[in-house]
Amino acid sequence: MLLALLKRFCGLIAALFAVAVVAFLLIDFLPGDPALNMLGTQAQEDTLAAARTALGLDKSPLERFFIWIAGIPSGDFGISYRYRIPVSGMLLEAAAVTVPLGLLAILMTTLIALPMGVYAAANQGKAGDSAVMAFSQIGLAVPNFWFAVLLILLFAVTLGWFDAGGFPGWSAGFFPAIKSLLLPAFALALPQAAIIARVTRSAVLDVMGADFIRTARAKGLSRRAALWRHGLRNALIPVVTVMGLQFAVLLAGSVIIENVFYLPGLGRLMFLAISQNDAVVVRNMVLLFAGMIMIVNFLVDLTYVLINPRLRAK
Repeated sequence: MLLALLKRFCGLIAALFAVAVVAFLLIDFLPGDPALNMLGTQAQEDTLAAARTALGLDKSPLERFFIWIAGIPSGDFGISYRYRIPVSGMLLEAAAVTVPLGLLAILMTTLIALPMGVYAAANQGKAGDSAVMAFSQIGLAVPNFWFAVLLILLFAVTLGWFDAGGFPGWSAGFFPAIKSLLLPAFALALPQAAIIARVTRSAVLDVMGADFIRTARAKGLSRRAALWRHGLRNALIPVVTVMGLQFAVLLAGSVIIENVFYLPGLGRLMFLAISQNDAVVVRNMVLLFAGMIMIVNFLVDLTYVLINPRLRAK
């Protein structure tokens, strides 16, 4: 099993390098002159030439690519074309918002979806099962940005319990910062919870029909006891797989949600970098998003081992 995980980790590094190559080729060769975008059309040619030299645009594409790749291990992601500051600082500042937001969304998804899915499976064909399926249909049908607007109207405008948007910063205190992330996290969590609840229900029902569950029932265990003692751990494997895959959807949703709530996170930074044609920031964020998704899927593989001890011997 350790050898398989090591191979998977090496594959992760190779995949990240491939993403870096594609991101550089697609973004670096887009039409437009970064120096001209930065200085404006009234800039003199000698000023533009000096700006291109300062930005490293006078070097060949191959040189620029390897300079970028060589700096990544040390945290040097280059200089923003737009703001003329290190990209690493911009990413760290934005990640301080997006990472807690993502963790909150995942926590909410888990707390909502798993109990609902297990409850629906335990009450198959009953009113509770129908209610959970109706919730999942609504969650899948409602776009997260529209649900975010409804949350703002209800909890911020009508009730006044939360601010309509913005982030006070961690310097304002832990609880004020977390409070500002609750509504956007819930807006991200609802569609994910709807999917995970359906997957959990199906996985639990499949496991409850397995031979080892019938054997446990034959030995005198009730359906509920057999579910909690033997069924749930085995049912979690497909659930964890889907949760890992849904992490990419969550990152994509954060681009919209962070703009709706005006959060200075990675999603909003990506949106601004694209609109401002800041190629250095965009390619680093493409690599960062791809790396986060790959790392989450690698952690999913490790979770399999914790859930199913039989995999440790393989």
